[in-house]
Amino acid sequence: MENSVIFSIFDQITKIPRESGKEEKIIEYLIDFAKSRSLEYKKDEAGNVVILKPGTKGMESAPVVILQSHSDMVCEKNSDSTFNFDTDPINYIEEDGWLIAKETTLGADCGIGMAAQLAILDSSDISHGPIEALFTTEEETGLKGAKSLKRGFITGDLLINLDSEDEGELFIGCAGGINTTATFTYTQEKIKEGDIFIKTGFYGAAGGHSGDDIHKNRANANQLLARYLCAMSKECDFSLCYIDGGNKRNAIAREAYAIIALKPEQREGAQELLLKIEADIKKEYSVSDSEVYGLFETAPAASHSVNKETSKRVILAMNAVPHGVLAMSQDIPGFVETSTNLASVKMADPGKIRIETSQRSSLNSARYNAASRVESLFNLAGAEVKHDGEYPGWKPDLNSPLLDISRKAYSDIFGNEPIVRAIHAGLECGLFLTTFPQLDMISFGPTIRGAHAPGERLEISTVDRFRKLLIEILSRLK
Repeated sequence: MENSVIFSIFDQITKIPRESGKEEKIIEYLIDFAKSRSLEYKKDEAGNVVILKPGTKGMESAPVVILQSHSDMVCEKNSDSTFNFDTDPINYIEEDGWLIAKETTLGADCGIGMAAQLAILDSSDISHGPIEALFTTEEETGLKGAKSLKRGFITGDLLINLDSEDEGELFIGCAGGINTTATFTYTQEKIKEGDIFIKTGFYGAAGGHSGDDIHKNRANANQLLARYLCAMSKECDFSLCYIDGGNKRNAIAREAYAIIALKPEQREGAQELLLKIEADIKKEYSVSDSEVYGLFETAPAASHSVNKETSKRVILAMNAVPHGVLAMSQDIPGFVETSTNLASVKMADPGKIRIETSQRSSLNSARYNAASRVESLFNLAGAEVKHDGEYPGWKPDLNSPLLDISRKAYSDIFGNEPIVRAIHAGLECGLFLTTFPQLDMISFGPTIRGAHAPGERLEISTVDRFRKLLIEILSRLK
C-alpha cells in the first residue's frame, strides 16, 4: 500500500458532498467501493457502514481489528466565498509541504482516515488479520452515528480510531461534551425616523477546533462583537436590527457582525470606538490571532429592530458568558481539563435569538458544572436554556495491550518513543464503550492543522509515517 493510493482516494473523497446530516453520497461511494471489490458490507439505519475484509494468508485466525473514522466533515467557508458544499468539490492546493483548502475546510478531518481505511481494504501487499472498516455518520454534530450503533454491527475487540491530528502521538482518552443553547424571545420596534444603518463586527480570526485549539488564546469573534456593542451602549443610543456570528458548535467563531441603527451624528463616535477596540484587540492577540480586524460600513435600511430591553440582555449575556479554558488538569501537565465555547449567535426564527455554546471536560462532574454555570448566566438574562448532544469521555487505560503493541511498533519504525496522551476534543471512542465495553482502543493520525476552519491543512510528509505505523500495527496483531 503506497502513499499515492491514500492520496488518490482522499482526492476522490474531497469531490463528494458529506456535510454532517447530508452523507448520502459518501455512503453510496463506500458501498460501491465494497461492491466493486467483492467485499461484504453492512449499513444500519443511521447510515453507518462497515466493510469486512478477511485476514491475509497466515493471519486468518488473528483477532478482528476495527478500523474506524467518520464519514462527515465540518463545512465552514469564508463569508465572501460562493462555494457550495452540497455540489462543489473541495478546492485544495499543495503548498510548502501541506495540502491546504484556502477558503473552506479541507475535510482531512476525517477524510484522510477514511482514505487510509479504504487503502487497506484495497491492498494486496500487506499482512493483516480480519478487518472491520467502520465509517460512522454525523460525528461532527453530536456523534449521532456512534450513538446509534447496536451490538452485533461490529464484532472485534480491538479498535483503531483514525481521527487524531498530531503525528507522533498516540491518544488513549478524550473529553466528553454537552451543548447548552439559550433562546431569547424579542418583539420588534420601529426604527426612529432619520436613523442611519451600520454593519459592524469582527472578521479574519483564525477560529479552529473548539477542543484541540481552545487553549491557544485565539479570538472568538462573537466575544469581540459583544465587547464592542457593550462598550458602545455606554456611549450612544443605538438599535440592534440584526446579529449573526459563528456557525458550528465545535468551531471557534471566526466572524461575527451586527446591523445597528443610530443617529447620523453618532456615527463618527461609534466608528472611533470600533477603531480603538480593534487596536486593543490587535495588541491582545498579536501572537495568537494577528489577522483579526474590525468592520464598520453603511448597511441597507431595516424597518424594525429588536426591542431595547431584549437587545440589552442579549448583549450583556454574550459579553459575560465565558469562553475558553476553565480548568487545566491537575494530573496531566499541560492538558486542558474543562472548557467552554461561545459558538454562535443566530436570528434563526421570527422573534428568536439563539445563542449556542458547548462545554467539554474529561471529568463528568466538571462538564455538568460548566454547563450549569452557563445556564445560570443565561437564565439571569431571561433566556430559555436547553442542553443536548451529550456524549461521554474516554478514560485512559495505560495498561492497554493495544497501546503496548502500538508504542513498540512506533519505536521500532522511527527510533523514538511516541507521546501517549489524552485529547481535549471529543472522539467517538467513549460512546463505543457504552455499547461495546470490551473494546481495547487507540487513536492516531497524521498532522492536521486548522480543522473546522477555512485554511485547514494536512501535512503531507506525516501521511507516510501514519501509513507505516498503521501497517506495522496490523501486522503485529496476530
